[in-house]
Amino acid sequence: MFNTLLIANRGEIACRIIRTCRRLGIKTIAVYSTADATAQHVQLADEAYWIGPAPSKESYLCMDKILGVAQQAGAQAIHPGYGFLSENAEFATACQQAGIIFVGPSASAITAMGSKSMAKRLMEKAHVPLIPGYHGDDQKEETLLAAAKKIGFPVLIKASAGGGGKGMRVVLVSEEFHDALESAKREALASFGNADMLIEKYVAKPRHIEIQLFADNHGNAVYLFERDCSIQRRHQKVIEEAPAPHISETLRQAMGAAAIQAAKTIQYTGAGTIEFLVNQNQKFYFMEMNTRLQVEHPVTEMITGLDLVEWQLLVAAGGTLPLRQEQLKRHGHAIEVRIYAEDPYQQFLPSIGHLDIVELPVTNAHVRIDSGVVEKDSISQYYDPMIAKLIVWDEDRESALRRLHRALLDYHILGVTTNIRYLLQIIQQPAFQTAHFSTHFIEEHESLLLQQSPPPTKAFVLAGLYLLLKEAQHAAEQGHATDPHSPWQRQDGWRMNLSYQRTLRFLHQHEVIALTIEFNADGYAMSCQDHDFTVSGHYLHHHEYLAIINGQQQTMTVLQQGHILHLITDDAYHLIYLQTLSIDDAEDQASEGSLVSPMPGTVVAIHVKPQQVVTRGTRLMVVEAMKMEHTLNAPSDGLVKEIFFGIGDTVMEGAELLAFEATAKSGEK
Repeated sequence: MFNTLLIANRGEIACRIIRTCRRLGIKTIAVYSTADATAQHVQLADEAYWIGPAPSKESYLCMDKILGVAQQAGAQAIHPGYGFLSENAEFATACQQAGIIFVGPSASAITAMGSKSMAKRLMEKAHVPLIPGYHGDDQKEETLLAAAKKIGFPVLIKASAGGGGKGMRVVLVSEEFHDALESAKREALASFGNADMLIEKYVAKPRHIEIQLFADNHGNAVYLFERDCSIQRRHQKVIEEAPAPHISETLRQAMGAAAIQAAKTIQYTGAGTIEFLVNQNQKFYFMEMNTRLQVEHPVTEMITGLDLVEWQLLVAAGGTLPLRQEQLKRHGHAIEVRIYAEDPYQQFLPSIGHLDIVELPVTNAHVRIDSGVVEKDSISQYYDPMIAKLIVWDEDRESALRRLHRALLDYHILGVTTNIRYLLQIIQQPAFQTAHFSTHFIEEHESLLLQQSPPPTKAFVLAGLYLLLKEAQHAAEQGHATDPHSPWQRQDGWRMNLSYQRTLRFLHQHEVIALTIEFNADGYAMSCQDHDFTVSGHYLHHHEYLAIINGQQQTMTVLQQGHILHLITDDAYHLIYLQTLSIDDAEDQASEGSLVSPMPGTVVAIHVKPQQVVTRGTRLMVVEAMKMEHTLNAPSDGLVKEIFFGIGDTVMEGAELLAFEATAKSGEK
C-alpha cells in the first residue's frame, strides 16, 4: 500500500476519502481553489495546496496544476473522486507517465466506456443484453431516421458522449424526428463538444438498476449486488437504495454475471458501475458504464459492511480483491437521499449563501451523513450545490423508510433553501412506500410533489405559541425589574380587571390567516379558521418547545429566519410565513456584524448610506417577495459600514445585505 495520496477533488467525496485514509494511516494531500480556502476537505487533510481561482476550469480541472502539486508533495497516488477528472482518460495517462498511481481503471477502459456508441458495440460482442438501437458511425440524418423507423417508434435520441440527460430526446412519431435531432445535437455539442448521436428503442416506464462491480489486476472480478436509482429528476438521481426492491434473485444474479462479463471484456480494474434498464417484464438491458466510484456508493457499503474506498486503494496498490463472490453477503436495506441547496418550488434554482444553522440527526449504525460542509460554511455559485448525502439502514425497507423520515425531520438547515421538504414529500407517496415506481416517478407525481398545501390550522396555533414564548423569553432577558413579584413585570398578558387579546397574522400564498389570542392564567385561548384551542407550553432547550393543545402534549422544533418559521413536528415539516416582523426579530437575525435577507426577493428601498451612524430601530433596507415587504431595522445603535446591493437588485435568501458595526454597550470595551 502507498503512504501518500493526493485527492483531486473537493467537498463531501474528498472528506469521505480522507476518513478512510486516516483509518489506514495514509497521508492525505488536498487541493483547493480560492473559493475553498477554508473548506472542510482542506482542514481535514494532512496538507493542502492552492491550485487556482474559483472556476473549476481554472482549478479542479487543471491536470498540470494537480500533477505539479502531486510531484511537489511527493504523492504516490491520486484519487480523483467522482466528477471533475475522474473519467478523464488523458488524466489517467498523465498520472501514469508521471509515475503516479491513478486510483481508477486504465485509460483504455475509460476511453472504451466513455463513448456510449463504442461501449454498446463492445457489450454487443460480449453478449451483454442491449436495447435495440443504432450505434454506428454514419451520422447523416437519413441514416439515423431510417434506423429509428427500423427500431420502431417511440425511440430515444442520445448523445454518444453524453450524460446527465443532456443531448437526450424522446421521439414519439417520425414527424418529430428532425426537430428533436437538431435540438439534441445542439445541446450535445454545447455540453460535450461532440454532436454524435445514437438511437435506441424507448423503454416505457423502466427501472434504473445498477450493479456495483470490482476487479483487480489478477483476473478477479466480483459484483457487490445492486442499487435502485429509479427516482430521478431530469435524469439526475434523487434517491438511491440497496438492494433494489421487487428484484428476484435470478434477475440479480443474471445482471451481476453480465456486469462481470462487461468488466472482463475491457480488462477493467478498480470500482465501476454497470447501469441497466429493467422493463416491466423484468428484462434488463445495458445502458452505460461509469468508470469511477458512484455518488450513491454508501448504500452498498451499508448493506455489505465494506469500505469501497479501501477496496479502491487496495486494488490500485496492486493487491487482490479481499473477498470472492461466494463470500460476499448483504444484510438489511439502505436508502440514500441527496440534500441540495436548491428551491424545488422555484424551478429548483440553486440557493447560494451561508449555512447559518446546520443541526444534524444523530448518527449511529442506522444513520450516516456524508458531507463536505458544516455550520457557517457557504454554498458557492461555482460548484454543485449538494450539502450532504443522508443514508439510513435497517433490517428491512419499511423500517429504513421510518428512519429516513425521522432523520429528514431532524435535519435542520437555515441560511439557504433546501430540498428537505421535497424529499419528505417523495418518500410519503404511496407508490414510493410500496416501491411501485419507474424512472418517471417524479414526472408522474410532479403536481403532488410541488403542491404547496396550506399548513393545517394546528400549525398556525403552534407558530403562535412559539412567537408568544419567544416574546416572553426576550422580554424577561431585557427586563430590569426591581421587584420581580410586581404584576407589572409579568409576561403572561395580565391586565387589571380585563383580559388581554391580540391577533397574529400569517400568510399562505397571499391569503392572510388570523390567529386571535386571549391570555389567561393557565396559558392562552386561541381561535384560528373557525376552530378554538386551549394552549400552553414552555421552552425546552435549543430550538425545541413543549406545546399542550387541548390537553394533548407534543414537542416541536422551530427555527426562524426573518418572516419564515420552519416548524417541525413529529410527523411534518411546515413553512409558516409571518405577515409582519418586529424590531426584536430583526435584532435576532443580525449576526456578527451583518444583516441578511430572510428570503429571496428584490431590494425596493434603501434608507441609509455607507458610513451613516444610526440608532436602534432605524429603518435600513426593504426587501420585497411574494408581494410581502420585509424591513430590516438596525438591531442596535451603530454604524452602517457598507451596503452590498442597490434598489432593484435581486437577492437570494441568506444573502448579506449590508455590513453593520454595533456601538459598544455601556460597560463593554
